[in-house]
Amino acid sequence: MHHVRNFFSFPDPVNETSARLVAAGVVAQAVLFLVLREGWLLVPLAYGFAARVLTGPTMSPLGQLSVRVVTPLVERRFGVTSRRVPGPPKRFAQLIGLGFSAAAAIAWFAGAPVVTYVLLAGLVVAASLEAFAAICMGCIVYSAIWGCDDCDDISERLAAAVSRAREPVTVD
Repeated sequence: MHHVRNFFSFPDPVNETSARLVAAGVVAQAVLFLVLREGWLLVPLAYGFAARVLTGPTMSPLGQLSVRVVTPLVERRFGVTSRRVPGPPKRFAQLIGLGFSAAAAIAWFAGAPVVTYVLLAGLVVAASLEAFAAICMGCIVYSAIWGCDDCDDISERLAAAVSRAREPVTVD
């Protein structure tokens, strides 16, 4: 029973860099569907969310790629020190993503493409905020419902994201 419980666990705390990289992967997957409009692309998107809700990164190919390959590379190459954030709000965010992606897949296969596009647009917005600005919409909702000290005040992260957006882009 202990092994089953470990298998169906979610990390706490979560490496924020890994979470943001997974969110970037979600953005890429959803945009790829919106461009190609191939229904089969919704299956790995929804599966990934289900896997992450149930097992954290354990059964998620995107989660494994992020945790085992890309995050260590980013930390080493760019000297990033990853912040640790609470796991339960991130798991809740994955659950919301599962709801959006599964509903989008059901809508697509039921012949309601406009519903699919609207749901995926919402998913792209939320995942983009996480990936590019470290603003987790699921974490904000989690905090409003259950409370979370780390989630309660995003003003510092929001100010940092705005500051980064204002910096001039330089090409080496």
